[in-house]
Amino acid sequence: MASFYYGGQAVIEGVMMRGRRLAVVAVRTPDGRIVLHREPLNSLLHRARWARWPFLRGLVLLWDALVLGTKALLWSADVALAEEEGEGFQGITAWGTLAVSLALAVGLFFLLPSYLARGLAAWIPSPLALSLVEGIIRLAFFLAYLWIIGRSREVARVFAYHGAEHKAINAFEAGAALTPESVARFSREHVRCGTSFVLFVLLVSILVFAPFHFANVFLHLLSRVVLIPLVAMVAYELIRLSAARPHSPWLRWLVVPGLWLQRLTTREPTPDMLEVAIAALVPVLEADGVPVPGPTPAAPAGVTTPVPAEA
Repeated sequence: MASFYYGGQAVIEGVMMRGRRLAVVAVRTPDGRIVLHREPLNSLLHRARWARWPFLRGLVLLWDALVLGTKALLWSADVALAEEEGEGFQGITAWGTLAVSLALAVGLFFLLPSYLARGLAAWIPSPLALSLVEGIIRLAFFLAYLWIIGRSREVARVFAYHGAEHKAINAFEAGAALTPESVARFSREHVRCGTSFVLFVLLVSILVFAPFHFANVFLHLLSRVVLIPLVAMVAYELIRLSAARPHSPWLRWLVVPGLWLQRLTTREPTPDMLEVAIAALVPVLEADGVPVPGPTPAAPAGVTTPVPAEA
């Protein structure tokens, strides 16, 4: 099993990549340049040994990904609006956006399905069967959400950058040259994708929530919120296990559904999108002292590097 897994996420007109020491966001500006933002990863959260313990590491990395992802998304929006000096990568705007996003996600994908399924308790006496119904409703909500937002042109472009991020990581892990022509040959699906992680969360929640059904609606819904960290920790360990042995016949059933689901959350990227993903990945590898496969890519014309934000 790899000691460290590189990855990232798509943002508005760009990609964020995360390494051990650095997170880099690369965004295509309206005038065609690629702008980079470097975020040092040197806080206690990134250095602590306990943050790498099994199960606990899933919760730590999930929180880290949410915080970094929200900041990167806001900064990319500033760049897309030709406001490169915007403060979207820090401050109350980022934390407020994160809080609202988490509240909406918990409400839509955890509390509402649980409330709806609870109304069927009189006809479904088995706690496990009721939890299964709740899980089916939750999965249906998630699939509908992905289908609806994917019809937006703007979100479709984000999904294409998501595909570019996957292709760049797949190329790096295969030892291929990090050029648009080389990276384009690789799959836009990846076993460690956040989409697959969400699917694991939805499936694991069926078993974790099964013993907890309360007559009091407040306690019933509160149990769902309290148990989310446990669900996330178990789901993360499962996705690490499946990523470490993707060809194992015993674990293949864990991998395939997530890869299918990524057909909704990725699109085939254009060469200029691949260029952006590579521009984000190369500085992350260099900061960790990891050799860049193939000839070292030349910096794309027009790249600028703003001063790193304070740690």
